[in-house]
Amino acid sequence: MSRPAPRAISSALAELTAELAPATTLARVQEIWEAAAGPAIATVSRPVAERAGVLVVSCEAAVWAQELELMGGELIARVNARLGSDAITRLRCRTG
Repeated sequence: MSRPAPRAISSALAELTAELAPATTLARVQEIWEAAAGPAIATVSRPVAERAGVLVVSCEAAVWAQELELMGGELIARVNARLGSDAITRLRCRTG
């Protein structure tokens, strides 16, 4: 009898993480944030809350919060495209 080859622990952990992740809009946005916002923006900001379609993003500095506010329409479109729905309708940025 032959055994199947052992699988990489990274794939097992990825599956487990996907199963354990909460199914909230915020959790889904946090999961796709880097891909939607881009690596430069993702290193200085992170989604921290979502309520009734309003996504709150915490930024390292006020200048980043202002920049993301200006890019709001574009970011919302990219996030919603990754989510496959129009779950996010507005973006609020804050420092912290």
